[in-house]
Amino acid sequence: MITLIDYGAGNVPSVERALARLGVATKRVSSAAELAGARAIILPGVGHYRAIIRALEENNLRAGLIEAITSGVPFLGICLGLQALYSRSEEAPSLTGMKLFPGSVAALPFSVKLPHMGWNRLSIAQSSRLLEGITKSDYFYFAHSFAVQAGSKEVVATCEHGTKFAAVIEQESIFATQFHPEKSGAAGARLLENFVRLAA
Repeated sequence: MITLIDYGAGNVPSVERALARLGVATKRVSSAAELAGARAIILPGVGHYRAIIRALEENNLRAGLIEAITSGVPFLGICLGLQALYSRSEEAPSLTGMKLFPGSVAALPFSVKLPHMGWNRLSIAQSSRLLEGITKSDYFYFAHSFAVQAGSKEVVATCEHGTKFAAVIEQESIFATQFHPEKSGAAGARLLENFVRLAA
């Protein structure tokens, strides 16, 4: 059973359907109490950074989510779910992220078309359990205007749109993607399947 954090983001049903196609049962939760006993957690996210951070705070999910992640519950963040792991974001500089990784989320350069929307391949920088079976020829679907800069030790794959940015992060039981695996066809399904296997 995969626990999905439902804070009102529009892509929760898409993630549910993608996991259902893999035969994986899911449960939506929107409060800290419902997180108790979760065996694996996915935090999907679309839209504005302010929305995800405020929703986590207003539903008292922040502390419970941090506790679950730091205790080793397998976690997958998607898009904003990746960005929320960091200290802050230029998209909403007055708000604080979950601070599970240092650093901040920055705007992509205005010299390129924004948002970065469409299919791109990954540059895999280091061995990754989440990316097992995925190659440099696989494409993934992106839709974002902000990203974490490449270079930190948790970044296992990058992509480029005006600048090189983190596409996949992985550290112990924490995994996250800037792209949307639930919208990325067979390659995205393989990634979700890998996460489910790692969470078993």
